[in-house]
Amino acid sequence: MKYLYLIGAAFLFSCNNSSTPDHDPEIVTPHIGIDAPQTINYQVLSQFVHDTSAYTQGLEIYNGKLYEGTGDFENSSLRITDWRTGNIEKKHVMGSDKIFGEGITIFNNKIYQLTWESNVVYVYNINNIEKPIKTFNWPYEGWGLTHDTTSLIISDGTSNIYFVDPETFKVKSTISVKDDQGPVNMLNELEYVNGFIYANVYQTNFIVKIDAESGHVIGKITMNGLLQQSDVVPNRTDVLNGIAYDSTTKNFLITGKRWPKMFEVRVN
Repeated sequence: MKYLYLIGAAFLFSCNNSSTPDHDPEIVTPHIGIDAPQTINYQVLSQFVHDTSAYTQGLEIYNGKLYEGTGDFENSSLRITDWRTGNIEKKHVMGSDKIFGEGITIFNNKIYQLTWESNVVYVYNINNIEKPIKTFNWPYEGWGLTHDTTSLIISDGTSNIYFVDPETFKVKSTISVKDDQGPVNMLNELEYVNGFIYANVYQTNFIVKIDAESGHVIGKITMNGLLQQSDVVPNRTDVLNGIAYDSTTKNFLITGKRWPKMFEVRVN
């Protein structure tokens, strides 16, 4: 499920306390032809204030401003922010009891915004986020959204990533994302950089680096402890989700749903 409160920045996973099974556990064999993902290290360069009302779904830097799409039904929004100060310069609330905002991207002076289960895609002129100029139908769930030079790139919570025509919203091609253990599901927020797709794996502290042609996961960033326990508000602060690439500095901005902080990181 896409809408889930978690307690704590070190996201906890329950253990099975049942008795030891009377058979050997299943042995997972490596997926033939795919190397194990390399560990990708990172360095935190700066911290910035992040609005704790923002249930972050999409994040993108464009012309020196941060564009953020948020979810949470009635609180879903599209906003423009000065990430260095945390000041929200413009905000368009587009959610309802049926509309849950999801990933965003900016392509050819248009902002595209997915919704979760309503199959609606909103398109805005870059100079006016107050009212969509058109909508599209998307037949799957909307999760993450980014783009390369010709296509929009969309995730739907499965291991599939779709390359979509921005003018018609028709699927041009699809890749299945796999690592050496098999399909990688729950792909959420996306960012395309130089032939690779960075994807947050929902409900984890992992960001995977995917070859955009083969769908193979070639690297994995583990961000345990990025947000300190002292910054967590119980039943409020939620999971890691938010990846924006700054082509000027070659660094990333990383945040999460209702996180009080945003981090500038350099990926090695």
